[in-house]
Amino acid sequence: MKKLIIALVALLPLTGAAHAQTIKDMLATLRAAWDKPTEPFRIIDNVYYVGTAGLASYLITSPQGHILVDTAMPEATSQIEASIEKLGFKVTDIKYLLNTHAHIDHTGGLAEIKQASGAQVVAGERDKPLLEGGYYPGAQEEAALNFPPVKVDRTVHEGDTVTVGNVTLTAYETPGHSPGCTSWSFPVKDGDATRSVLIFCSGTVALNRLVGHPTYPGIVDDYRKTFARARDMKVDVLLAPHPEMYDMAGKRAKIADGAPNPFVNPGEFNTYAATLEKQFNDSLAKQTAALEKKE
Repeated sequence: MKKLIIALVALLPLTGAAHAQTIKDMLATLRAAWDKPTEPFRIIDNVYYVGTAGLASYLITSPQGHILVDTAMPEATSQIEASIEKLGFKVTDIKYLLNTHAHIDHTGGLAEIKQASGAQVVAGERDKPLLEGGYYPGAQEEAALNFPPVKVDRTVHEGDTVTVGNVTLTAYETPGHSPGCTSWSFPVKDGDATRSVLIFCSGTVALNRLVGHPTYPGIVDDYRKTFARARDMKVDVLLAPHPEMYDMAGKRAKIADGAPNPFVNPGEFNTYAATLEKQFNDSLAKQTAALEKKE
């Protein structure tokens, strides 16, 4: 998976028909890994993994209704719905659909699940036009990156909350990966302890252009602001849109009755964010050098 993502980044200098065809072919390869099924399971307390093996989707439950954070590729929506039902919950009990960022691999099923559940879609304000237009920022012409548009019922900013029953999620603006990239934080019970969970939006560069004609204005400053705030954030449980970002499979294999929950790992987020910052700086330097050479 990591090699495929690196290959996607390598596409940035390409233009025209070759660029479009290469992105289409690369996404076809990624789909095979992203759409692979996996069994749903409880991560901690009332938080469940209902995504595919390659793309995360989280169900946060309460007696008064549920919150679903992110979907996967459009063709994997039925997997998410089946996983929710397999755990004993109902899609029709979902009250809110929260999105971390407006990319096809995390928004593909929003429109379909919204229709099936009647839930409200909530996202960062700067991602609203992307979600309602169904396109990747700065790449409206890339049909391979398009996804089913979905109406956003509510936009959020820093510190805004979404509540269902006794569950409250707080929005954190962490832009860069997308303009409205939003991370979601909330407390959970771990035995007698209370833990802080963060569903981190993302901080990878991916297909984003940082220089020349950037994916969107101010993208470099946005990344830097996100990395700066990440250094001081206190997180006990790191979750993210791609399961490999927090070794979901490895931790899942270590779950055992009566043992400490392997998903509780204070400081993991800060270490991961520092790695992302280095990758960002490397990408910025490479893209700058490539632009200067071209000019």
